[in-house]
Amino acid sequence: MSSKGLPVRVAAALPLLLIVACSPQTDVAANNDVDIDAAAERAQSSINAYHPDSTLPENDPAAPPPPTDPMPSPTPTPTASVPDGIEEPLSPPAPGTPGGLPDDRTPISEAPAAPESAQGAASIVERYYGLIGERKYKPAWQMWRGGGAGSRLTLADFADSFSPYSEYHANVGAPGRIDAGAGQRYVTVPVQIYARLKQTRKPFYQIGTVTLQRSDVDGGTAAQKVWHIQQVALKPVFKR
Repeated sequence: MSSKGLPVRVAAALPLLLIVACSPQTDVAANNDVDIDAAAERAQSSINAYHPDSTLPENDPAAPPPPTDPMPSPTPTPTASVPDGIEEPLSPPAPGTPGGLPDDRTPISEAPAAPESAQGAASIVERYYGLIGERKYKPAWQMWRGGGAGSRLTLADFADSFSPYSEYHANVGAPGRIDAGAGQRYVTVPVQIYARLKQTRKPFYQIGTVTLQRSDVDGGTAAQKVWHIQQVALKPVFKR
């Protein structure tokens, strides 16, 4: 091969390449139109296959998750029971008002009361309700006349009579005068109960009196000369 023949072969080949590249131009353009339409139909079919226009059944595993509202409407809160610790406070009626103790403004002596005095009887009532508030029912029951018999309840029934309450308190008023008869002494002490019911957790109020008795006969025992509870008379108070 000589260096002079190489340009001739290249020059001869160029027309052939141009003919091959250019001669079918019209037919290719026509075929491209058909192929594009078909390809578009196939692409649309593929799109529909992955993203269907109709809603799929909920049990279809390919179904998309249900739409969520980015700002959901608030739902009404149901009325709930009163939680622990949020309760109506115990607030017994004030002295001199309906359901309250007598408004006795007489100053009470700070000196220790003599056991046989009326104030000594009031101290017994304070002790009695203090024991009940502490759920010490046996010593409270024994403060009744006859070592508990005066209550006309067994110890078990006496204790059970306070089972409806979750707490039990009393305000004790100034005692009345001592009455005497047949060697016995009697005194009445006003009392106000403020308690809370277990079932409803509502306050419960009562007003009434406690009557105490002791013996004052010669030769009586020391136990007979101590004030004992003879009667408790209470009635409920309904605050408005």
